[in-house]
Amino acid sequence: MENEESTGIMGNNAAAYINALATGHGLATQYFAVSHPSLPNYLALTAGSTFGIASDCTGCYVNAMNIADQVESSGRSWKAYMESMPSSCYVGDAYPYMQKHNPFIYYNDVRTNPARCAEHVVPFTQLSTDLVNGTVPNLAWITPNMCNDMHDCSIATGDAWLAKVVPGILASSAYLNGGALLITWDEGESNAGCCGNATGGQVATLVIAPNGIAGLRSTIAETHYSLLRTVEDAWGLSPLGRAASAVAMREYFRSQ
Repeated sequence: MENEESTGIMGNNAAAYINALATGHGLATQYFAVSHPSLPNYLALTAGSTFGIASDCTGCYVNAMNIADQVESSGRSWKAYMESMPSSCYVGDAYPYMQKHNPFIYYNDVRTNPARCAEHVVPFTQLSTDLVNGTVPNLAWITPNMCNDMHDCSIATGDAWLAKVVPGILASSAYLNGGALLITWDEGESNAGCCGNATGGQVATLVIAPNGIAGLRSTIAETHYSLLRTVEDAWGLSPLGRAASAVAMREYFRSQ
């Protein structure tokens, strides 16, 4: 999701569905985005670094290992589902799809490999097919379009989109058989931060899992690097970049 401080979401009647989810699942109450504007946060979430990028540039590609590389190397599968993207591996903007919200296009080893890119970076419409067919990959990244992510439309619009999409995920075998759903915002509207490397505002982050602790409110300071570290730790992958010094979000889950 996009561009909302946690104070604008939690307790807001316009985000009734999100607040209901938070009541029954885990909520990070001290979670901070890394930077401003959007793109550096998306890169931090997927590769553990902003790579010095401080804008929403469209041609600032990076040559770096990312979570997709790690997932593939470990024998697991991944897909990025991009709402309103015109076609698989589309490069550039096509409003309401915007490239700045698709980190995988920025990685050279994804974008410049046409077959790999087309297989893994796909329009959001493919998610419903994968959910029905039981073909959801191990790692599924979902980006709503510029309206449904709250960027250009209201909080209520984004909340309604989640209310439509999330129930199908939570009813899927991908979720029920050891899955987890993490919902976060790329950045807030302030420069609030923590941990020596995050100044992108305080954002709401929900941790939803079959083995999650219902109603947990964590006060541990966490960032986008923590979210990346959590995914990597779950699969025994080496932490990338600043994820190495971030705390993994373990407290939301019951011990196995």
